[in-house]
Amino acid sequence: MRRVCLGVDPKPGASRGGAGGRCQLKSADVASLRMLRRARDRIDRDYAEQIDIPALAAGAGYSREHFIRAFRTTYGETPGRYRTRRRVERACELLRSANLTVTEICHLVGFTSLGTFSARFAELTGMSPTAYRKQAAERGGPAPIPGCYALMWQAGLPEPGPGERITSREAPAPGRAVQSLHEPQAHQPGQRSSH
Repeated sequence: MRRVCLGVDPKPGASRGGAGGRCQLKSADVASLRMLRRARDRIDRDYAEQIDIPALAAGAGYSREHFIRAFRTTYGETPGRYRTRRRVERACELLRSANLTVTEICHLVGFTSLGTFSARFAELTGMSPTAYRKQAAERGGPAPIPGCYALMWQAGLPEPGPGERITSREAPAPGRAVQSLHEPQAHQPGQRSSH
């Protein structure tokens, strides 16, 4: 990330770039940087969502054009380009670690077109997603996570419906501890002995 001082006033007699030049940010500039950071954090968090740049700008208190200029000045790239880079970074991670098709990964990271995904991926990494996966496999590393687990992680587990229960043996009943199948069952008060 490039560091850029926006709207700074050097102390009288000090140059902006010199060793003796200390800058003080105006309170409005600190607030602007805070709003830009929140917008960037939202892109980081919701990279797979279809976030409108005008909505990010409005949330930061900017017009669309001013927001794009301020974001580029502060972070060195436009918000759209930043979002694309974050999506490709996540796609790289999935290509290395999950057993999913390129198309599934394309949609998981927020692209709607496989052609656009492949073009942006090649722009940023210098190779196609398939070539990237092949190169990662040749380098070795952990076995890929099965695709069904990766998709489940993304979507989450469904909530039980009315009247449904979790039936897993591992799920403890409310107020009871999980007990090993190999340990003898301890007698509890109010419980009949089976011996």
